This record gives sequence, C-alpha cells and structure tokens, in this order.
Amino acid sequence: MREMEFKMERQNLVEVGQEVEVVERSCPANYHYIIKPAVAMSGCISVGDRLSVLKGTVTDIKHNAQGYYVVVAFDE
Repeated sequence: MREMEFKMERQNLVEVGQEVEVVERSCPANYHYIIKPAVAMSGCISVGDRLSVLKGTVTDIKHNAQGYYVVVAFDE
C-alpha cells in the first residue's frame, strides 16, 4: 500500500472511502498526478517513484492554513 497526498483547492470534492482515478502528467524531469476530474493535484514525483496503478481510495482529508489535502492509498 502506498499513500500520496494531493492539494485540493475547495472542500467537499471527494469523500473518505471514495475510489478515485488519477491522470499522470510528465514534466522534463519528473511527474505529477491529478485526481480526475481536476479535483486535486500532487506535488512533483521523481521518475523512480512513479505510480504503477492509477486508481486508489481516499483515506483522509486534511485541512490547515494552506488549504485542503487529500490522502489517497494506492494498492502497489
């Protein structure tokens, strides 16, 4: 099991326990992932840490002064 955190700009776009699908986007030196349909975005991920599966389950939603963060568990 692998967990990844995604930045979400608005609350209530996903719920804990919800299955989500992500899209992988590449940059010159790394990758990032977006929860479909454009719900939240991950930080930069190095080539060696790419996801091998693109579906996961929301395990937590955090809120702090910087905004909302969605934690997704992937079965890798």
